[in-house]
Amino acid sequence: MAKKPEKKEPTTTGHSWDGVEEFNNPLPRWWLITFYLTIIWGIGYIIAYPAIPLINGATPGLLGYSSRAEVQKDIDEVNARNAPLVERVNQLELAAIAGDEEVGSFAVNGGRAVFATFCSQCHGSGAAGALGYPNLLDNDWLWGGTVEDIYETISVGIRSDTNIDTRFSQMPAFGEFLSKEEIGVLAQEVSAFSGINGASSTEEGALLYADNCSACHAVDGTGDRFQGAPNLTDAIWLYGSNLAALEKTITESRFGVMPAWSGRLSESQIRQASVYIHSLGGGE
Repeated sequence: MAKKPEKKEPTTTGHSWDGVEEFNNPLPRWWLITFYLTIIWGIGYIIAYPAIPLINGATPGLLGYSSRAEVQKDIDEVNARNAPLVERVNQLELAAIAGDEEVGSFAVNGGRAVFATFCSQCHGSGAAGALGYPNLLDNDWLWGGTVEDIYETISVGIRSDTNIDTRFSQMPAFGEFLSKEEIGVLAQEVSAFSGINGASSTEEGALLYADNCSACHAVDGTGDRFQGAPNLTDAIWLYGSNLAALEKTITESRFGVMPAWSGRLSESQIRQASVYIHSLGGGE
């Protein structure tokens, strides 16, 4: 009967922690070779490609590779393919773009991308707006809702300090020269135009409105687009329609600002955005 080999005690590294010793078990050779190869590969990568961050950039690498250059190449290729359509968007009358099947489709899709990037932060991803930011889906457009009007508003902005042709209107802060009681009566009178808040016209309210509001909002409250004065006879209120909101508006006035996108967006982008917004169903 063969004699069993004697069991040898494993060697240790000599390290001991509270009587617990560390065995001396070398790593497998294949593992060490793989590990050293990854180190060599890493050094080669650092030499060949951009890798080490510096103050004003990174080491360029011997191959001169740039992911940004690759992306820019793809962008340039797409722009080159779209160039004929962009030129047609710029040449056609705004009202005629939607009627051209190919150009209209391109403009709507391009405008959707422009809107999502630059407009949705204020007007919402679905263009339904929010308190103080117009809803672009309804038919109430302060400065006009034709595609030409929308183009003009996007281009010059509203009360934008970067464009001298900006849409501009300024409602006085009536809290400076009307009493709180008079403002309350005036809010009731304004409510009466659209029938909200269950309000009805009064003799005092009608007089206050005629003296302070009719010059801009018209005698019948239908507003004046040329001045940017809102229509008070409908149910659409940018800053809220309850009496508290109306009193705040009359007391402090409102002065919302929309940036002028001319110079920030290309002519084609503004045109595409105009066509897309007009296609949402609001406007005129």
